[in-house]
Amino acid sequence: MTESAPARSPEQRKQDVLHRLEHDEDVWVATASHQGVPCLVPLSFVWDQDTLLLATRRTNPTAVNVTPTGRVRLSLGHTRDVVLIDGEAEIVEGAELLTASGDAFAQKLKWDLRGRPAWVYLRVAPHGIKAWREENELAGRDLMTDGTWLV
Repeated sequence: MTESAPARSPEQRKQDVLHRLEHDEDVWVATASHQGVPCLVPLSFVWDQDTLLLATRRTNPTAVNVTPTGRVRLSLGHTRDVVLIDGEAEIVEGAELLTASGDAFAQKLKWDLRGRPAWVYLRVAPHGIKAWREENELAGRDLMTDGTWLV
């Protein structure tokens, strides 16, 4: 067994999470159908206005599953560097998307879906964020609760 690195401070974890949100391109998105059937897919995203902006086809299970509750769970990273985000998603039509948000998505991901009616954007407002790497970071892994940063 290898020794783990010293635990990061909550402030450092928050900075690491914000860096991932700004620079990562893909996130795992978990939803469930009305019957409770789970769905887990990777989607590209941009961190925009303190929310995650994703896109998917409107007929895909992920888009269908976000209504009516909007509950989603997102995960960045691998099992030794986890960022777990619980949030509420809303569907945003391309025509309703703020120009700056659409531009940010297109610039980062080199993919502009505005004007493509088969696609919708999902805007996820985080309510809870946890981050940890190893067992020594399990204590204090909560960085956001009820939509408010704890650090």
